[in-house]
Amino acid sequence: MHLPRSPRRRSAAWAAAAITAAAVLIGPAPAFAQSDTTTSSTAEVDPSVLDTVGKGKESTFFVVLKKQADLSAAKGERTHAAKAKSAFAALRAEARSSQRPLQSFLDKEKIGYESFWIANAVKVTGDERLVEDLAKRADVASIVKEHHYALDATESRVSDAAGDSDPVTPEWGVKDIKADQVWDQYDDRGEGIVIANVDSGVQYDHPALKANYRGNNGDGSFTHDYNWYDPTGQCPTSAPCDNNGHGTHTMGTMVGAGGVGVAPGAKWIAAKGCESSSCSDASLLAAGQWILAPTDHNGQNPRPDLAPDIVNNSWGGGDTTFYQDIVEAWNAAGIFEAFASGNDGDGVTCSTGHAPGSQAPAYGVGAYDVDGKIASFSGFGPSKLDGSMKPNISAPGVNVRSTWPGNTYKAISGTSMATPHVAGAVALLWASAPSLIGNIEATRALLNEGAVDVDDTHCGGTAGANNVWGEGKLDIFASVDKAPHTAAVVTGKVTDKATGSALSGVTVKASGATSTRTVTTAADGSYRLTLPAGTYDFTLGGYGYADGARSGITVTTGEQATEDFALNAVASHAVSGTVLDVTGKPLAKATVQVAGTPVASVTTDATGHFTLPKVAEGSYTLTATPAAPVLCNGTYNGKLTVDGDETLTARVPARSDSTGNSCTPATYSWIAGGSKVALSGDEDARTIALPFPVKLYGVPYSSASVTTNGLINFMEPRLGDYENVALPSADKPNGTVAAFWDDLTLDKKSSVQTSTTGTAGSRKFAVVWNNAAFADGSPGRVTFEAVFDEATGAVTLQYLAVPGGGASATVGIENQAGTDALQYSFNEPVLKDKAAIRIAQGTK
Repeated sequence: MHLPRSPRRRSAAWAAAAITAAAVLIGPAPAFAQSDTTTSSTAEVDPSVLDTVGKGKESTFFVVLKKQADLSAAKGERTHAAKAKSAFAALRAEARSSQRPLQSFLDKEKIGYESFWIANAVKVTGDERLVEDLAKRADVASIVKEHHYALDATESRVSDAAGDSDPVTPEWGVKDIKADQVWDQYDDRGEGIVIANVDSGVQYDHPALKANYRGNNGDGSFTHDYNWYDPTGQCPTSAPCDNNGHGTHTMGTMVGAGGVGVAPGAKWIAAKGCESSSCSDASLLAAGQWILAPTDHNGQNPRPDLAPDIVNNSWGGGDTTFYQDIVEAWNAAGIFEAFASGNDGDGVTCSTGHAPGSQAPAYGVGAYDVDGKIASFSGFGPSKLDGSMKPNISAPGVNVRSTWPGNTYKAISGTSMATPHVAGAVALLWASAPSLIGNIEATRALLNEGAVDVDDTHCGGTAGANNVWGEGKLDIFASVDKAPHTAAVVTGKVTDKATGSALSGVTVKASGATSTRTVTTAADGSYRLTLPAGTYDFTLGGYGYADGARSGITVTTGEQATEDFALNAVASHAVSGTVLDVTGKPLAKATVQVAGTPVASVTTDATGHFTLPKVAEGSYTLTATPAAPVLCNGTYNGKLTVDGDETLTARVPARSDSTGNSCTPATYSWIAGGSKVALSGDEDARTIALPFPVKLYGVPYSSASVTTNGLINFMEPRLGDYENVALPSADKPNGTVAAFWDDLTLDKKSSVQTSTTGTAGSRKFAVVWNNAAFADGSPGRVTFEAVFDEATGAVTLQYLAVPGGGASATVGIENQAGTDALQYSFNEPVLKDKAAIRIAQGTK
C-alpha cells in the first residue's frame, strides 16, 4: 500500500510569504509613492516594484487602469439599494470593458492575473520586462506593489480584572458619546440598519453578537451566504470565524448587546479582509467588492441590494491612494464608511495619520481616553497625501472593553477601537432619521455639527476643526437631536393567532416608494420601525407560520403608530427521499437539511435514503451535501414545497469551480503513448508543442511544459515542484493540469510519451506517464495520462495503475493566477486502476 508521505520543508520563499501574511490595524507600511519612470513610460511605477525587479526578482503588484467608472448616476438615485445597484453595474461594466485588452495581453504572455472591478485593477506577478511592457501601455495609470498592513504594537491588550465577565451597564465609550441617551430619549438602538466590518472576522455566535447577526434566521439556524465572506480562505468552514480577535472586538463596539455596543439593535454582516494579524491588498479589495455587492460563500451571484448601510474599517497603513477608489465607490453607493486614523502618533508630531483614513474621501477617526485627552498614539493631520484636515472626528479609543472570541470580553486600545464608535453612531442616526440613509454628505455634516469642539491647533486648523481632534469629540445624542425628524415610528407585537403567545425572530418588512426597512421581532414578539412619512406594504414571515401581509399603511411625520399582527401556525409533514450521486447511484453519508429552518439535518444511509423530522408547510431550499471525499459530487440545492407528506429524489450536480469547470466520472478508454518526451530523473521538465490549441480557463495555448511530477504547466517550465499542494494555491506553479501531481522519478523502466489520434476538428492529444516511480522509494509504479479533446475542450484524466490510490497526490486543474481550481483530490486514496475523470471546461 502506498501511504502518504510526511510533508517536506517548504521553500524559503514560501516561508517568507507565510510570515508576511499580516493585517489588522494601522501600522507603518511601505508607501505606494510615485516616481518618475523612463521617458517611454505612460504609467507611474511604485519604486519598490522597480527595486525588486531590478534585482532580477519577481514582484507581485497591481496594474491600475486609467479608465474609471462614472458613478454620477448612482449618486443621483433616491434609495440606498438603488444607489448600490447602479454603482455595482457601472463599476463592473467599466472593468470588463477596459480590462479586456490588458487581459488579452497577459494571456498571450502566459501571465496569470486576478481582476478587481471596484478599483479597476489587475493583480499580477512578473519580472522587470513585464513591468516595463505594462508601464508603456496607454491604458495603464499606475503600477503599485502589493502590501500587507500589520497590527500596530500600541494596540496591546489592557489588563482588566473583570475582563471576561458579561457587561451589564454601558461601557465608558458608549456613555461618553451619549449613545445611551439616544436609547433612552429616542427609543433608538439602530433598528433596521445593517452595519458591516472589514476586519479579521467575527465570532458570529458570541452571546453578545449572535442575536443580531443578519445570518441568524431566528429559529436556531443560520444562513451565511450574503452575510459573511472570507476571501482569505482562513476559516475552516463557510461559517464566520475570527483567528485574531480584532474583528470580534470592533463588531462588539458597534452592535454588541449588554452595554458594549453603540447600536445593539442594528444587524451586522462581515467580510474577512485580514488573514490573521494583518491584511493584504488582495483580500481587502475582494472584501471591498463584497461590501458593495454581497455574494454567496463562493463569491458568486452578487446582490448589491443586500449591501450594508455602514462599513467599519479599523485597519490601514502607509500613504497609498490605492484604496481611495473603493472609498469613493462605497460613498457613491450610499454606504457610510469609517476609517481608523492610525496609531503612529506621539502626541506631538503632525501628519502622522495613515491612509485610507488620511485620504480626503474617507471619514477618518482619532482616539481619546476616559479623561478626555487625545491618545498619544492617535494619528494627526494634515494629510501627507492631499493636505486635508485629518482626522475628521475623534471617539473613545483607550481601554475600550468589547467582545472577544471564546465568549469573553477584553479591553484594548487603538484608533481601531475609536472607529466602531463612529460607525455605530451612524446606525443610531440613520435609524432615527431614515431620510439620511445613503446621504453621506448630510450625515457627515450632522456628525461634525454635533461634535464637541476641542481647541488644539498646534497642527493647524481652528478651535472648532483642527488636525488633532478633527471636528471634536463624537456626540451622537447632539447629532440625532439636530437631525431632520420627518419620520413616523411604527411599533407592534406579533403573536400566534390561536394561542396569543409572542413570536420571536419573525421578519417584519415595510416597503415604500423611497424606503424599505426590515427588522425582526424580539423575544416578547415586539418590533419597532422608524419610517419616513409615506405609504407602506408590510410583509411578515417566520418558520412554522403562514406569511402575513398588510397593504396601504400610511404614516405621517411624528406619528406614533401601532400595527399588531397575528399569524396562523401551519401544519407540519414528513419529508423523505433518496440522494443520488452525480452518476445516479445512491449517495451514502450525505448531509440533508432544509436551509434556513430549525429542522435538524440528517445523514443518508447506505442506500442514499433519508427521513427528515416534520417540516412545516411552506417553500424552502433542500440541500444535500456529500461527505468527504466529495470527488465529482457537487452540493444539491433544490426547491422543496411542503403541503403534505413529501417524497423526493435529489441527484447532486457535477461539482464545479467558480469559472464553471466541472468534473464527472468517465468511461475509461486508454490511449497508448507514441512519441517520447525527453524527460528523465527526479526533477525534469520539457516544453512540447500542442497539435491543436488547448484552452485552460478560457485561454488558448499552443505549447505546454510537461514535468516528471505529473504536471502539465501552461504558464512556464517548472523544476523542483516535488511537493504537491491543495488547489487553488497562489504559490507557483499556476495554470496547470495536475494529472497526478506527486514527487515522481523516471528511471530506465519509465517514460513520458505523447500521442495524437483522430482527424482535424475531432483530435485527441494524450500525455502519458508510464511506470513512474515514487521518489521516496514507496512501492509500486504509477501509469496515468491526460487526454485533451479538440472538439469539446474537455480534459480526461485516466489511470491505468495507481498503487496507493493517489494517497500523496493532487489531481485537478488550476487557473493562471492560483485563485480558482477544480480539485478532484488532495492526498486521498480515491483513484482506481482503469478509471477516468472528465473535466469539462466552463466559460472564462
